Amino acid sequence: MGNSDLRRLDREIQATAKKLEAVRRGESWPLNGRERRAMARALAGGSYRAARGRSTGRAEEQIDSTGSAAEMRLNAELTALHAERQRLTTEAARDKAKKKSSGWF
Repeated sequence: MGNSDLRRLDREIQATAKKLEAVRRGESWPLNGRERRAMARALAGGSYRAARGRSTGRAEEQIDSTGSAAEMRLNAELTALHAERQRLTTEAARDKAKKKSSGWF
Protein backbone atom coordinates (compact mmCIF):
# COMPACT_ATOMS: atom_id res chain seq x y z
CA MET A 1 0.00 0.00 0.00
CA GLY A 2 1.34 3.41 -0.88
CA ASN A 3 0.49 7.00 -0.41
CA SER A 4 -0.99 7.01 -3.91
CA ASP A 5 -3.81 4.72 -2.73
CA LEU A 6 -4.59 7.06 0.14
CA ARG A 7 -4.50 10.10 -2.13
CA ARG A 8 -6.82 8.39 -4.60
CA LEU A 9 -9.23 7.52 -1.80
CA ASP A 10 -9.05 11.05 -0.42
CA ARG A 11 -9.95 12.45 -3.86
CA GLU A 12 -12.89 10.04 -4.13
CA ILE A 13 -14.05 10.99 -0.63
CA GLN A 14 -13.93 14.68 -1.50
CA ALA A 15 -15.80 14.12 -4.77
CA THR A 16 -18.49 12.05 -3.06
CA ALA A 17 -18.89 14.62 -0.28
CA LYS A 18 -19.26 17.33 -2.95
CA LYS A 19 -21.93 15.25 -4.70
CA LEU A 20 -23.77 14.70 -1.42
CA GLU A 21 -23.86 18.43 -0.69
CA ALA A 22 -25.12 19.10 -4.22
CA VAL A 23 -27.95 16.58 -3.79
CA ARG A 24 -28.88 18.19 -0.47
CA ARG A 25 -29.09 21.55 -2.27
CA GLY A 26 -31.42 20.01 -4.86
CA GLU A 27 -29.03 19.89 -7.80
CA SER A 28 -29.43 17.10 -10.33
CA TRP A 29 -25.89 16.62 -11.72
CA PRO A 30 -24.83 14.02 -9.11
CA LEU A 31 -27.83 11.77 -9.81
CA ASN A 32 -27.28 8.52 -11.67
CA GLY A 33 -29.30 7.60 -14.76
CA ARG A 34 -32.04 5.76 -12.93
CA GLU A 35 -32.56 8.63 -10.50
CA ARG A 36 -32.57 11.19 -13.32
CA ARG A 37 -35.22 9.24 -15.22
CA ALA A 38 -37.39 8.97 -12.09
CA MET A 39 -36.99 12.69 -11.46
CA ALA A 40 -37.87 13.56 -15.08
CA ARG A 41 -40.91 11.26 -14.96
CA ALA A 42 -42.14 12.90 -11.75
CA LEU A 43 -41.55 16.40 -13.11
CA ALA A 44 -43.37 15.63 -16.35
CA GLY A 45 -46.30 14.03 -14.56
CA GLY A 46 -46.52 16.84 -12.03
CA SER A 47 -46.40 19.58 -14.65
CA TYR A 48 -49.08 17.79 -16.69
CA ARG A 49 -51.35 17.56 -13.66
CA ALA A 50 -50.62 21.18 -12.68
CA ALA A 51 -51.51 22.33 -16.19
CA ARG A 52 -54.84 20.52 -15.86
CA GLY A 53 -55.47 22.14 -12.48
CA ARG A 54 -55.11 18.94 -10.48
CA SER A 55 -53.11 18.08 -7.38
CA THR A 56 -49.36 17.44 -7.79
CA GLY A 57 -48.94 15.75 -4.40
CA ARG A 58 -47.86 12.37 -5.73
CA ALA A 59 -45.31 13.89 -8.10
CA GLU A 60 -43.86 16.00 -5.29
CA GLU A 61 -43.57 12.91 -3.09
CA GLN A 62 -41.80 11.07 -5.92
CA ILE A 63 -39.32 13.94 -6.34
CA ASP A 64 -38.65 14.01 -2.60
CA SER A 65 -38.21 10.24 -2.35
CA THR A 66 -35.87 10.18 -5.36
CA GLY A 67 -33.75 12.91 -3.78
CA SER A 68 -33.61 11.13 -0.43
CA ALA A 69 -32.71 7.84 -2.14
CA ALA A 70 -29.82 9.56 -3.93
CA GLU A 71 -28.74 11.09 -0.62
CA MET A 72 -28.79 7.68 1.07
CA ARG A 73 -26.80 6.14 -1.79
CA LEU A 74 -24.12 8.81 -1.60
CA ASN A 75 -24.01 8.55 2.19
CA ALA A 76 -23.41 4.80 1.89
CA GLU A 77 -20.65 5.38 -0.68
CA LEU A 78 -19.01 7.93 1.61
CA THR A 79 -19.16 5.56 4.58
CA ALA A 80 -17.63 2.75 2.52
CA LEU A 81 -14.82 5.01 1.29
CA HIS A 82 -14.03 6.13 4.84
CA ALA A 83 -13.98 2.51 6.01
CA GLU A 84 -11.64 1.54 3.17
CA ARG A 85 -9.31 4.44 3.99
CA GLN A 86 -9.26 3.38 7.65
CA ARG A 87 -8.50 -0.21 6.67
CA LEU A 88 -5.59 0.86 4.46
CA THR A 89 -4.19 3.13 7.17
CA THR A 90 -4.40 0.38 9.80
CA GLU A 91 -2.81 -2.11 7.44
CA ALA A 92 0.08 0.26 6.71
CA ALA A 93 0.66 0.92 10.41
CA ARG A 94 0.65 -2.81 11.14
CA ASP A 95 3.16 -3.47 8.36
CA LYS A 96 5.40 -0.66 9.55
CA ALA A 97 5.36 -1.91 13.14
CA LYS A 98 6.08 -5.45 12.00
CA LYS A 99 8.98 -4.29 9.85
CA LYS A 100 10.41 -2.17 12.65
CA SER A 101 10.22 -4.99 15.22
CA SER A 102 11.78 -7.60 12.90
CA GLY A 103 14.90 -5.59 12.01
CA TRP A 104 17.94 -5.32 14.23
CA PHE A 105 19.09 -1.97 15.43
